[in-house]
Amino acid sequence: MAVRSHPVGGSRPEPCTCHDGHVPVDDVPAATAPDAPEPWQQPRTWRHRLLDNGVARTVLSIWSWLVLGIVVIIWTPLVALTLLVTYPFDKGRYAPGYLFRKLTVVHQVLNPLWTFRTSGTMITDPRRPYVVVANHQSFVDILLISHLPWEMKWLSKESILKIPCVGWMMRMAGDIRLVRGQKDSIIAAMASMHDRLSKKVSVMVFPEGTRSKDGHVKAFKDGAFRLAIEAQVPILPLVVNGADTALVKGDWRLGVSDAEVRVLEPISTEGLTLDDVAELRERVRDIIVAELAKMRA
Repeated sequence: MAVRSHPVGGSRPEPCTCHDGHVPVDDVPAATAPDAPEPWQQPRTWRHRLLDNGVARTVLSIWSWLVLGIVVIIWTPLVALTLLVTYPFDKGRYAPGYLFRKLTVVHQVLNPLWTFRTSGTMITDPRRPYVVVANHQSFVDILLISHLPWEMKWLSKESILKIPCVGWMMRMAGDIRLVRGQKDSIIAAMASMHDRLSKKVSVMVFPEGTRSKDGHVKAFKDGAFRLAIEAQVPILPLVVNGADTALVKGDWRLGVSDAEVRVLEPISTEGLTLDDVAELRERVRDIIVAELAKMRA
């Protein structure tokens, strides 16, 4: 493991998608989350004071949406070509998926409203599979987490996979379809995640199942932890902070955001059984809540 922290902004980016395109992998009732303090407010920096006004947000949002559209159009044939070239020896579709996530890095670098940062304990072997879990603040969490320098497969609502270009790239990348509320689809999604793990590719799950509306970490569902124990792969916790201001609800304009994703130490599931799901779930949630508090301090 190598511990490092660096900005993912204009100078040096590192190496998609929910909306809420990412959904819970089970309908198991979650434990009740403990009481939390008042919602956290992102500190106002000089960037906020300069850019967080109607005129700046309008102009820069038009630019950012335009850039995103152009990047998506350019990226689609590149991902298709990568899939074609690597398909015979890359059954886990690691290469096309990795390239697909890179479009989020290009977009963020060209978007003055957002500054993203990755930190923590970066994994040294990207082909060792993990069940990656994170708290969920915003759709932009997906764009932020995609800056991490390894590939993960994501769960997505079927409707997102039907979007031209973006949905096509998600299918080419090997992301996993899920129809909310359909038991057969949940079973199929779990099987697909087992398949990706067996091909030495990590999978990414938001165990809260949906975005938090107030910044508090909601109760976790069982699916990700059941999956990790069944596959006997480690849990890799991530902590997301600050992405909630990047996309303002009910407003087409983007917001000003200084967001960070922090990678925590992996948690082994070796020797655990399904009887340990609840304990593992609460242990991981407690770790994420505690680290989020440190990041906000």
